[in-house]
Amino acid sequence: MPAYGSTLHWRQHGDDLRWAIKALPMPAVLGRDGKHFIIYHHHLGRALWDAQVEYAYVEVVCDVSKLATEAFWNEMALKRWVHPYDEQGILHGIAAVPGHVSGLVDDPFRSLAAFVRDADGYAKTPEPFADFQWADFFRTRIRLWTTSFQFTAAVHQGEYLAKSPDARVLPGFIGGKKR
Repeated sequence: MPAYGSTLHWRQHGDDLRWAIKALPMPAVLGRDGKHFIIYHHHLGRALWDAQVEYAYVEVVCDVSKLATEAFWNEMALKRWVHPYDEQGILHGIAAVPGHVSGLVDDPFRSLAAFVRDADGYAKTPEPFADFQWADFFRTRIRLWTTSFQFTAAVHQGEYLAKSPDARVLPGFIGGKKR
């Protein structure tokens, strides 16, 4: 997902938002034609786009701009910087990766995973796409919610499941331990 530049365009968004985003640049890979490919914080990028913030800070972690297209995507896959799964957890080919953050689709179970993590259901980990692994775990065990009450219940169910023996192979598993 290319991020267009590393400068900010904040006409209507104020300094507080500007400084918050500056403090958390989106890690990116520099690809061909100078395009930045976000490798983490995709959902932040989508939220900024939805808020009509057209530019954000990126931190280039690797310059692979000299690689041919196939070699570029092979490197992205090798480093686990690309996760071509849809909102239902189904693996797709690289061609399905959106070319812009506006093409990202929300995965409600990924959001659930983040809420469970924030409730100390599991530990934050540097493993790439750990929240997506948790989302897939919850997707097969928790019914999709339609109300805020049901979502709250899903978070509580997720906290319980995250500490179960079934989750022990997932990154950030803490079991019954207190953090």
